[in-house]
Amino acid sequence: MLTTFFIACLLLGALVGFLAGLLGIGGGLVIVPALVYLLPQVGIEANLIMPVALGTSLATIVLTSMSAVRAHHKNRNIPWQLTRQIMAVVALGALLGAFIADELSSQTLAYIFACAVTLLAIYMLASIRRNKTRDMPSNLVFQGVGLFTGVMASLMGIAGGAILIPILSYFGVQMRQSIGVATACGLIVALFGSLGYFITGLDQDNLPGLSLGYIYLPALVGISLTSSLFARYGVKLATKLPVRTLKKCFAVFLMIVAIKMAV
Repeated sequence: MLTTFFIACLLLGALVGFLAGLLGIGGGLVIVPALVYLLPQVGIEANLIMPVALGTSLATIVLTSMSAVRAHHKNRNIPWQLTRQIMAVVALGALLGAFIADELSSQTLAYIFACAVTLLAIYMLASIRRNKTRDMPSNLVFQGVGLFTGVMASLMGIAGGAILIPILSYFGVQMRQSIGVATACGLIVALFGSLGYFITGLDQDNLPGLSLGYIYLPALVGISLTSSLFARYGVKLATKLPVRTLKKCFAVFLMIVAIKMAV
């Protein structure tokens, strides 16, 4: 059964990497619901499925996002003066989200994921474009945005770009720089969020042997091995297909996943 599970994670990683390259979406939106389905197959108890799925998803993002951060930094897409303003509170939020998740039931976490994904899918479907430039909010408000992003991303097992990019774009930050900020902060979210899930899972005696806290190593290794390899193929195909239409189709898929998790 473990071998079958590992093969499924290799296939999942290929899908996640391909979609990330094709649509520019975070892998957690696919990894979390897939692991919710796969983890019971290796005997993980129902009350542990969501925290394990979330912690493992964030750990995979740590491994897969490092190269993206380097690439954005090399291309000068990351405005570090802006990014540094929220990195600390994003890290705090990610840690806080992991500790909050440890106190919530798997059912509650599934509802949170389903509701947040539904909102993101609606936003994606609406394809809202705001051309009016707005002044950036005060530093305190901006740090509040970072804290909120860190907490919600950690509770959803995602990097947070789907939350942060629309907010930065709303305040007139160029899309290229918004993606750069979100990529750098996403690495911080994944690093501190997975650290939080590692710490909070240490006192769980009924986790499988191949676990580091709430991080399940076979899933982490399987997904990470193939996701980075297949991202390049998604990028190549993105230049040939109507990506806006594909994003809308993916948004519909997300809503179906959200409804299934809620039910």
